Amino acid sequence: MLAKLEQFAVPPGVAELKGAKHVLLVLPKAARLEAIRGLPCAETLAAALRRRKKKPEDLAKSPIATDLPQGALASWTMLDGTKSVFEQQTQLRKALQPALAEKPRELVVAVFGTAAQRRHAAELAAYSAWINGAQLPERKKKAEGSTLQAVRLYGHRSPDGYARQKAAARGNLLARELTMLPPNELNPGSYRARVKRLARERGWRHEEYDMKRLRRMGAGAFVAVAQGSDDEQAAIVHLAYRGAKARKHVALVGKGICFDTGGHNLKPARSMQGMHEDMNGSAVALGILHAASELKLPVNLDCWMAIAQNHLGPRAYRQNEVVTALNGTTIEIVHTDAEGRMVLADTLTLAARGKPDLIVDFATLTGSMHTALGDRYSGIFATNGDLARRALAAGAASGERVCVFPQDADYDEALESKIADVKQCAMEGGADHILATRLLKRFTDDRPWIHMDLSGSSCKGGLGVVGTDVTGFGVAWGIELLRGLAAR
Repeated sequence: MLAKLEQFAVPPGVAELKGAKHVLLVLPKAARLEAIRGLPCAETLAAALRRRKKKPEDLAKSPIATDLPQGALASWTMLDGTKSVFEQQTQLRKALQPALAEKPRELVVAVFGTAAQRRHAAELAAYSAWINGAQLPERKKKAEGSTLQAVRLYGHRSPDGYARQKAAARGNLLARELTMLPPNELNPGSYRARVKRLARERGWRHEEYDMKRLRRMGAGAFVAVAQGSDDEQAAIVHLAYRGAKARKHVALVGKGICFDTGGHNLKPARSMQGMHEDMNGSAVALGILHAASELKLPVNLDCWMAIAQNHLGPRAYRQNEVVTALNGTTIEIVHTDAEGRMVLADTLTLAARGKPDLIVDFATLTGSMHTALGDRYSGIFATNGDLARRALAAGAASGERVCVFPQDADYDEALESKIADVKQCAMEGGADHILATRLLKRFTDDRPWIHMDLSGSSCKGGLGVVGTDVTGFGVAWGIELLRGLAAR
């Protein structure tokens, strides 16, 4: 649940700060504090800067936290408009951390500068407060404090109550909450039940392709992975939202492996740690759908979630098997830990049958993307230059940075099989993030397509605006991409 927001059009004076316990003051970049009109408690900030032997403009590099005369904890920062959205979001997140570390019930945010500067700072601050102040799953016997209940924002009043930032925050929090749930709480059965409830609440069309139905249809790639679980709870879940006056139709596809052991090619303990997060791609797709429907974006959306587990058992699929995917492609199994591309293959086939204008899939897919980028970017593959440019623009606007990778056809040589249409992967590894994309492309029916390999789904200490290790990367990016498509 997000904190209640109370707005005031003008920046506060000293009187408005009385009674506050936690305050964030966001200033425009300036060489002198005197240049910032109406700045309350300027003497306190000036003294804190002198003690630290810093200049005012240093606040644009790192925030300062200090006590105000009435005892409130105040955090001061400057936003440099010449820096990227990602850098500004990071600055605000770091400025908020001292206050949020004390688990306040109320936060006062004050923004200063020109009207345009105040509007920009207020939008970033509201988003950052919502995204970092909400309760996320924890199972400690004693809770570590209260949740942020209220934000008083001075300096800009948004006519719609910061609707875009609120929807993006809700979508991100949904993705992070689901991703953080332990695997004994979020399994395919409980995940499907929660999605069904959410669909009923939001008015989405809801349909499930369970294991019996998928077997009848011939979805051998998905079934090969899911059959290793005795409970048969796996399914491909389809949700649909229809926007008013929509001119574009987009299919969102997400990998939803609730736990990945690696199967017969069992992961070592170090690599298996955190594999309950392997469903993150489906949570991101769901978070985008949630935000888009809340904003009533004029697009038609289909969300396809490949929900399963990759377990080790008597019926688990094995190396050297040949399975037939839903579109008739035969796949030689090379490594059972390359299960993500298997469940996505059949899910992409279903998504493509709806003939959308664009397919976008999200998956924590390959270790080689982590090797390529680390955990501060996510990798993008696009079927044409225009889509690649739009993906990069959405990353710059949202603060969720992406890097475009090649997917030239000659990479297919590594996937040539002597006994099937294609190999699942190459045993040698190498550019596995590219090979996985080349495999998945066979199931898109040559429709316009963007694939996001979510190497940025988890980053120790937080990333950009998000202060937790689990980042929800992709939700804000997806909203920006859809807004751009809807405006065409």
